[in-house]
Amino acid sequence: MSNNIIITGAAQRLGLHCALALKHAGYNVIATWRTEKPGLTQLRDAGVQCVQLDVTDNTQLTDFIAQIKQQHNSLRALIHNASDWKKDLPQSDNTVTALAGDSAVYDAMQAVHAKAPYLLNRALAPLLQANDGISDIIHLTDYVASTGSGKHMAYAASKAALENLTFSFAKALAPKVKVNAIAPALLMFNSDDDNEYREKALKKSLLQIEPGANEMTNTVVYLLNSRYITGRVLALDGGRPLAGN
Repeated sequence: MSNNIIITGAAQRLGLHCALALKHAGYNVIATWRTEKPGLTQLRDAGVQCVQLDVTDNTQLTDFIAQIKQQHNSLRALIHNASDWKKDLPQSDNTVTALAGDSAVYDAMQAVHAKAPYLLNRALAPLLQANDGISDIIHLTDYVASTGSGKHMAYAASKAALENLTFSFAKALAPKVKVNAIAPALLMFNSDDDNEYREKALKKSLLQIEPGANEMTNTVVYLLNSRYITGRVLALDGGRPLAGN
């Protein structure tokens, strides 16, 4: 049975923690990164194979897929963690400028969150299906995929597209490949988040805690160990929909 796992966007935060945890669990982890981050030292020291890849660049994506197919006969899992977070632009009275700016933001969000996973899933499906046992695709989406966002509409729409791809690929690749999504709300703060923001953010969920990166990693491992979950979106939101915020 193959133990090769690809995780995209693994140079920092949740992706970094997940890649290290899976490596320590005995998996052969291939971690992609777009820009140099301090976390790459941790990954390399742990023996994780690190590959520079901008998932929105078709040339780089083509080369990466060819490299994976050359080096490996099968895959245990493909985890889509690569993400970007662009805010919608301010309204402009200049229609040409507004359309160009909005188009750029929307296309950028769709490229990283929906198009790249679609292309990678399609291209690497034969390796996932070649695994001796069951294999997995895991999409990392977002709480706002089901609620929308007033300031990050393009981002929310792209994550919703990724959730929909979860259902389509689950149908297409069954029964050999399980396909699921994880939709977190707040899991961990950034170091520069001030106390006022932290207090306000924590009150948005019923549990009112910062659970940390382990929450996502534990959910990834849960899905990898499951034999009977596919086509589902697992919410990691502390009961936020019930909090009324």
